[in-house]
Amino acid sequence: MSNDTFESATITKRANVYYDGSVTSRSLVTDDGVRKTLGIMHPGEYEFETEDEEHIELYAGRLTATVDGESTEYGAGESFTVPAATTFEVSVAELVDYCCTYE
Repeated sequence: MSNDTFESATITKRANVYYDGSVTSRSLVTDDGVRKTLGIMHPGEYEFETEDEEHIELYAGRLTATVDGESTEYGAGESFTVPAATTFEVSVAELVDYCCTYE
């Protein structure tokens, strides 16, 4: 599997739509059972909750994530992890293309 593609995955056709369409994603599960979402976030301020640990990779764009009171800016090619059972905020400065991997 290259870094740009997922081989042998089951993709859910229906999009996950949040904040009136400003944030969307599609869910997939790889053949080895890894759960992921691929999505887009338009500029804005958003709050999310995660039950599982979430590793977020940015392919394009820029955002500031606030996790456990700590704010950090991330850009294309960078990633961050949100612990399980956490509420976190993102401030999106420019359109973000992202992938979340759930542990």
